Amino acid sequence: MTYLDGRELTLRGIVLGALITVVFTAANVYLGLKIGLTFGSSIPATIISMAVLRLLGGGTTLENNMVQTQASAAGTLSCVFAAFPALIMVGYWHEFPYFVTFLLTMAGGMTGVVFTIPLRRALVSNSDLPYPEGTACAEILRASSPEGDAESLRSLTAGSIVAAVMAFATSGLRLLSESFTTAVTWGTSAFQFSGSFSLALLGTGYLVGIGGGLAMLLGVALAWGVMIPVLGHFNPVPDPVAAAPSLWVHKVRFIGAGTIAVAAIWTLIALAGPVTKGLKEALSTHSRRTQEETDRDLAPRTLIILSLGLALLLSALFAQFLWPVIPHGHTLFVLVLLGLISCFGLGFLVASACGYMAGIVGSSSSPISGVGIIAIIAISVALWGLESCGLLAPGERSVTIAFGLFILSAITASAAVSNDNLQDLKTGQLVKAAPWKQEIALLIGCLVGAIVIPWVLQILYQAYGFVGALPRPDMDPTHALAAPQPALMAAIATGILTHDLDWKMLEIGAALGIMLVLADLGLKRRRLSLPPLAVGMGIYLPADISITIAIGTGLGWALRGFPKTQGTMIASGFIVGESLVGVGLAALSGATGSTETLALPVPHAVATFLGAAAFLAVMAWFGRRVRRPGSLKP
Repeated sequence: MTYLDGRELTLRGIVLGALITVVFTAANVYLGLKIGLTFGSSIPATIISMAVLRLLGGGTTLENNMVQTQASAAGTLSCVFAAFPALIMVGYWHEFPYFVTFLLTMAGGMTGVVFTIPLRRALVSNSDLPYPEGTACAEILRASSPEGDAESLRSLTAGSIVAAVMAFATSGLRLLSESFTTAVTWGTSAFQFSGSFSLALLGTGYLVGIGGGLAMLLGVALAWGVMIPVLGHFNPVPDPVAAAPSLWVHKVRFIGAGTIAVAAIWTLIALAGPVTKGLKEALSTHSRRTQEETDRDLAPRTLIILSLGLALLLSALFAQFLWPVIPHGHTLFVLVLLGLISCFGLGFLVASACGYMAGIVGSSSSPISGVGIIAIIAISVALWGLESCGLLAPGERSVTIAFGLFILSAITASAAVSNDNLQDLKTGQLVKAAPWKQEIALLIGCLVGAIVIPWVLQILYQAYGFVGALPRPDMDPTHALAAPQPALMAAIATGILTHDLDWKMLEIGAALGIMLVLADLGLKRRRLSLPPLAVGMGIYLPADISITIAIGTGLGWALRGFPKTQGTMIASGFIVGESLVGVGLAALSGATGSTETLALPVPHAVATFLGAAAFLAVMAWFGRRVRRPGSLKP
């Protein structure tokens, strides 16, 4: 198995990637509907691929990379769980029609692949974004190759084992707490501080770097140290600590979404030049002929044919969705055109924002639901405008709401795939893979994932139902899947079109985003930086995620005088170990219908103490390992 062996995109790799896809996609859809979270599939796919290909014999680093590229694309495509169930929640669908769901998921995912082709040059080739998960995947592939350094592999393995043991003790046995929370009150205001004991997040923070971590920490401070206390003061309740999480979910997260929207637009303006250059190169036959194999995308003709084919397929799906309920004239044409503009215009902007955020904190922590909020607001406002112009009758409002959610499903697929694909392309860049072959693997991943997703959605809906939407009247509502993201998207679309949405939080977030952009411009004159997008993510993401990532960046800063290779390998191992345990526990949850199957009856206070002690002990071990004499050279 040589590092630059020519074997890369192979039939057995495609089959293996498809088999891995089925497992990861099913597990991610289940977890997403149950608790609103998914696990990153790139790293587990890399580990499984290496093990299987070694058993088969003759596997190469590049072939392993192609398998994980395909499998991770399909696993990430499962994020459509954040949109499709909303169509059932608003009462428009009563099941998931297989072929419509399959085709829309596939088309949306493939547009994400198309978008990442020009974005690759702007956000990967010509960018210093860290892409923590993509970097970790590359380190795994390098360390596991025959040419890999034995000490690197030992460090990667040690980090993986430590993280796997701790993840099993926390998420599986519940012997250790997964997080900690402390709060104080002042009158009717609550100040809350929380963090996670996740070693994967600690490793991600180490790979992210101090700038992004501090920006996210500022977002947490604004959310939990300023916004929630102020909102609590003006909305007094008997127990402000208990009310704080609700204020964050229903108020502060919308401020974060508004900040992310402005910061994302500003980021895209700043990237306009590189993205335009990347698009020209992607569509230039001459440029492709002069490029090396490791910098060559799909052929321009292939890209154009694929884009036109996807546009025609999406047009047909939109027309089929509206045909039974909308007059067959200019109204239908305008709505189909709106859908296409949303998917290729708004979709590209959303994909760019997701790709940039994934470059900062990794695809697993990138707030796709926050970008989904922005997308459904934009779509619903456009539909409201058509209704105000008389093109849509008020009696067709239920159809209008459903159509907005239908478009959102395609955009969510596109954003999710873009979010993950740039990580994969970063891995490919580091191991010298051919981008055009990776792009083919990504397209295959979208196809395979789309085959599985409608089936999984239908089975879960029939088995559990969703909160507020049960398939049969005799079902137990206490066992229904929460499906938090679809419920939120349905509420936003309905609120805009019925004029009941509270815009204040979004407006505050947008104003804050403008101030952060201006502050960043001022700091850059002094060679400093405060990424507005990272601050918005700190507000929007759960505090324990942002704080633990910030702790990881602080650890990296404290060890900045020592060789980075050792720390990078251990941090990558943290992500590997926790990811693999996450896959196993997800499969167990799917089989048993419970996330508490292995849980031990440990008192919460004891579990929190043990979790904190274990987390601090691992950090101390990490520091000693990096500082020890004879550690890996940079």
